[in-house]
Amino acid sequence: MLILYVCAMVMPANIGIIDTMMDLPFTDIRSTYEFLAPNLRDSESKEEFEFPVQYMFKDVPKAETDDPLEHTLALMDHHGIERALIGAGGENQMRALKDHPDRFLPSIGVDPNEGMAAVEQIVRTHETVGLKAIAAFPAGCNPPVPINDKRWYPVYAKCCELNIPVFMCVGVPGPRVPMDSQRVELLDEVCWFFPELTIVMRHGAEPWEELAVKLMLKWPNLYYSTSAFAPKYYPKAIIEYANTRGADKVMYGGYFPMGLTLDRIFSEMPGVPLRDEVWPKFLRDNAVMVLGIDT
Repeated sequence: MLILYVCAMVMPANIGIIDTMMDLPFTDIRSTYEFLAPNLRDSESKEEFEFPVQYMFKDVPKAETDDPLEHTLALMDHHGIERALIGAGGENQMRALKDHPDRFLPSIGVDPNEGMAAVEQIVRTHETVGLKAIAAFPAGCNPPVPINDKRWYPVYAKCCELNIPVFMCVGVPGPRVPMDSQRVELLDEVCWFFPELTIVMRHGAEPWEELAVKLMLKWPNLYYSTSAFAPKYYPKAIIEYANTRGADKVMYGGYFPMGLTLDRIFSEMPGVPLRDEVWPKFLRDNAVMVLGIDT
């Protein structure tokens, strides 16, 4: 561990960061997470929480601006974020994608319970805005759909056909819904059956982060993003992997405005003990490769 820290450096400047999980500030946080309502049972989640992971995050960013797009662009410029992967559903999101295609990259979430309608949604979005990624939340589907469930297979097949990566939530979910659908070992079968599919783990993989590393060593099509974690809480096993055999497999993902401010993220980022040669890959190069970004 001592060697790890000695070889580390402060985050370099002017690197053109690619954020693989970001969005514009929400004007109505509660309605944004209505899709989870059918799966929530405890009274706090159903009646009190404005944000389903409110018990885990403090000072969740609020939409305190008349123009969330301009506000977000200003924050990106301030923190050196060149481009960000955002949703492609809301009015402000579509405006961002249309007016600033050099800054924002489109993604959509799909529920495989919808069958071919989910596949058609992927195709339609790809044809209209140039879809760059699919966001998958197995525990957030209604009902939940395990990572290796056959209902996902048409989605995976279409992503292979279009060369679109799947950003997959793995590990214990933050919202108070069952975790079984997001067990990390379920990725093993999918990576085997779909070697053409690029999968990027989201949201930590805890408490199976060491297994996540083993699977990344095994499968060339499996990656990891640091979304939903403040930098000081990045799992140790992931940082050690990035500093060794996993330099090309781990990439930055934020969580603004879902749960973290960019000010907090980038005030803590210099404390992450990454090696000199790893920082550019972590902040930019790996995302450029996975998302197929023209530079």
